[in-house]
Amino acid sequence: MAATLCSKIIPKQGWLPLRQSVRHGSKAVTRHRKPMHFLKQKLMAVTEYIPPKPVAPRGAYPSETIQVTKESGLALLKKKQLREVFRDNKMITVAQNSASSAEDLIILKHRLHKHEISIKFFPNQIVRSFLSDSVYCNLTPLFIGHTVLLVSKEPKVKELLKTVRASPQITILGGCVEDSLLSAQGLVSYSKLPSQAIVQGELVSALTMLTSQTAALLQRHPTHLSALLQQYIKQQSGETESVATTEGAS
Repeated sequence: MAATLCSKIIPKQGWLPLRQSVRHGSKAVTRHRKPMHFLKQKLMAVTEYIPPKPVAPRGAYPSETIQVTKESGLALLKKKQLREVFRDNKMITVAQNSASSAEDLIILKHRLHKHEISIKFFPNQIVRSFLSDSVYCNLTPLFIGHTVLLVSKEPKVKELLKTVRASPQITILGGCVEDSLLSAQGLVSYSKLPSQAIVQGELVSALTMLTSQTAALLQRHPTHLSALLQQYIKQQSGETESVATTEGAS
């Protein structure tokens, strides 16, 4: 038994190991696949076969039906009232209502009523729907949140700004005055303009001054000519009198 183990452990002469490391020269792989030319890539992409999509059998998908929402009678009535507001009033301003109480609104209504200015309440959805098909479509971005309309038949911007200044919950956003769209700063500039009577008086005085200057220029030469003729007549009459006096003396 011991001899058998020793014979297994001690290698025999001339025994080679099971694994041998054999070194041999190896070449590096230097050949790579040549990239396809750019024009060929484009040609291949253009000529690529695209299989047609399978046609779905009739009735496989539900038919798309366009649902037309019909406006209610209240919305049509509000639109009609809004159209009358824009037609009958020369000043229409949009204001932001920042949590004003009912009492504050009543006081503001009373103050504005003294200047014949009214407050109108309309839902923003109805106002946007009306403005989208009108010439006042540029007013649409102002109707966000709680908004009110301050309208009057005459452009009383100065009175409006003076009255609203006492109500900090109401902020003027812009408006339309005599078919002219104005921003909040534009309304302030418009309120600083003189009244129509003053402008008409200044225009009449300027035109009168121009016509008087023109008339004076036109009459200058004839007046000067007539003065010269009168002077000449006086000189001629003086010479005649002197000659007559000299003859009488002789």
